[in-house]
Amino acid sequence: MLKGLIGKKIGMTQIFDENGIALPITLIEAGPCYVTQIRLPQKDGYAAVQLGFEEVSPKRLTGGELGHLKSKGLPPLRFLREFRIKNADYKVGDKITVDIFSVGERVDVIGTSKGKGFAGVVKRHHFRGQPKTHGASDRVRAPGSSSSTTTPGRVYKGTRRAGHMGHERVTAQGLKVVLVDPERNLIGVRGAVPGPRGGLVMIQDARKQ
Repeated sequence: MLKGLIGKKIGMTQIFDENGIALPITLIEAGPCYVTQIRLPQKDGYAAVQLGFEEVSPKRLTGGELGHLKSKGLPPLRFLREFRIKNADYKVGDKITVDIFSVGERVDVIGTSKGKGFAGVVKRHHFRGQPKTHGASDRVRAPGSSSSTTTPGRVYKGTRRAGHMGHERVTAQGLKVVLVDPERNLIGVRGAVPGPRGGLVMIQDARKQ
């Protein structure tokens, strides 16, 4: 059975458990999602279910996206994402809501981290920096040497340097579901979730139980 949904991060708040302890939670508006396509190993080489989320004006979609959805009798959906599965228990057009999850389950939440723009090595990779004394007044936040001498005489690929920070796909693993509200399409997970408020996220069964 597919246990996956597309949603939008609303923000963080807190709730109190039965012992009166405050728990930090992230609220996500998840679903309703529609099954827009079934991927089969015989045809596509892998098994997956494509879900659509958030109805929008047809003007916001490309002709290809509109044709893909119209041919299946579905409304214009802004976001399409695939979830890998072993057995496809659904058919095209099925509606999936947050009630597929229950309180106490563990889920993985995938999102896009906040973009920080161009950042130096101290902020981006947590470098210690160089001494503030002995004439190194302008080297405090510099990375220092990043290559060897004559051999190999170049900088290795993947060396940590200054550059674009954030705006990457990030997975928060093993978050506990503490709230499920099917009437308002809300799901609450304990802890933080990648991305800004309003950011698109994918919720699925935890891979590491």
